[in-house]
Amino acid sequence: MKEKIRISNRVMQIQKSAIHEMTRLSKEIDDVAFLSWAKPTTDTPEHIKEAAISAIKKGLVGGYSPTDGLVDLRREIVKKLKRDNNINADISQLLVTVGAIEGLAAAVMAVIDPGDEVILPTPTYSTHIRQVRIASGKPVLVPLIEKENFALDIQAIKNAITPRTKAIMYCSHNNPTATVFPEEQLRQIAEIALENNLMIITDEAYEYFVYDEKKHFSIGSIPEMKKNVISCFTFTKTYAMTGWRIGYLHADEEVIPQIKKAHIPFAICAPVVSQYAALAALKGSQDCVKEYRDHYLNTRNLMCERLDKLNSVFEYQKPEGSYLMFPKILIKEGQDSITFCKKLLREAKVSTTPGIAFGPTGESHLRLSFCISEEEINKAFDRMENYFSL
Repeated sequence: MKEKIRISNRVMQIQKSAIHEMTRLSKEIDDVAFLSWAKPTTDTPEHIKEAAISAIKKGLVGGYSPTDGLVDLRREIVKKLKRDNNINADISQLLVTVGAIEGLAAAVMAVIDPGDEVILPTPTYSTHIRQVRIASGKPVLVPLIEKENFALDIQAIKNAITPRTKAIMYCSHNNPTATVFPEEQLRQIAEIALENNLMIITDEAYEYFVYDEKKHFSIGSIPEMKKNVISCFTFTKTYAMTGWRIGYLHADEEVIPQIKKAHIPFAICAPVVSQYAALAALKGSQDCVKEYRDHYLNTRNLMCERLDKLNSVFEYQKPEGSYLMFPKILIKEGQDSITFCKKLLREAKVSTTPGIAFGPTGESHLRLSFCISEEEINKAFDRMENYFSL
């Protein structure tokens, strides 16, 4: 008898990623219009690429960096956190990571013991849920208030706390709903954390992309939260550096050594060539960030205009931040978002992301990305208008 392959229960319970499954299926079809990829389609700015090439030519990238990251890079991150996040940091409180994702994973592993509960306001980025499960923790999914543009439900979060609750983990601006959680509510979350001695783990990947006078607020800027927050950031979204895999996190100097214990077996250190690129990103002109934001504002408005013409099929709430939106599918066929998105891909050649990928409360929605060209958006919506008029 053939023996069964032995795989851990914590991995077996994780379902196949609907996001990556749609990507795989999309590659099987010619001439797809992509609204599904949450990655910038613009290239990394030239001065960042040139810095990486220079570091390679100087022979600076062939070995490991310090586990924490290059000292010069961490010094520039200290300046950035003070300037843009109102966080007073020291290089001893920083860890350069393989994108925000690895930093988040290391943070979860450092905080969570088997059976510990982590509260996640949902819909949320599916990887966060998986990270908790891989750490043998229990994700506790607390629905956002959809009718209030997916606002945090403060009372529901309070009600979800048990003696096993260890942390609250969220992304702001939210992926997939594009909600910018306001300072007032995040201060309420901070009070909850302090009252219950909980750790807050944040994913602030879209920090610079806010619209309509909304403001990004970093909960790590609250002095009383110094020992209760692990704040994770990335260069990926800000500087169109998806493939460079470079990010960083900030936490109390007593917490950082514990996170490093997970970071080292995961990564040893972040890619050194990417660290030099990130250093150039912080030290160079920030005009590219403004250009990206202006572009995303224009493409957001265009996508809203195109969705307005499909108001019998979708209803949506205007994105406050990020470059994502999360319309609800109004027609009966959309109750199963995976089936809906697969059919839309096969029959209309438009790639979208099923809402169920972001937790149970994401069902009957789909995620669309507007970090693409206006031409691609119009191409996709021309096809959908034709498809839904049949």
